[in-house]
Amino acid sequence: MIDIALPLVVVAFVLLVGGVVGSVAPVVPSGLLSLLGVYVYWVATDFQEPGLWLLSGLTLVALVAMAAEWLSGPISAKAGGASTRTTVVATVAGLVGLVAVGPVGFLLATAGTVFALQYRDSRDAEESARAAGVTLLGMLTSSVLQVLLTAGVLVVMVGVALL
Repeated sequence: MIDIALPLVVVAFVLLVGGVVGSVAPVVPSGLLSLLGVYVYWVATDFQEPGLWLLSGLTLVALVAMAAEWLSGPISAKAGGASTRTTVVATVAGLVGLVAVGPVGFLLATAGTVFALQYRDSRDAEESARAAGVTLLGMLTSSVLQVLLTAGVLVVMVGVALL
């Protein structure tokens, strides 16, 4: 390895750990951090490790984590019966909640907005609660999936580094 390799390996593992940690925080691009970590490590090893097949597999896993992060809220809101307008407004409200209170604010503002807007449109508290609950469940499930995927990438990369 060349002189720059060790700092790049450190950066790679900081990114990989950041991907796992970021998977439980809204708006932190956990899959992207993991993907960057894999590629920084690949560059640090002069494109030798991980091998091309493993690199392809890790890339796919990181891309799935990214898709889960970006699509979970809108998909779960739609699955719960929320309109596209409600989904967009709830996402903006969630971001405001994130800035104001943190991750819990993101979840509560998103679910609360889905409930309020669905109730305004339908006047059906049960339907509105179902839409908000499915949205919240989808977001939490996405976080669990992201943790598993990004932790898997990290574990594989630790194995690559140790072998």
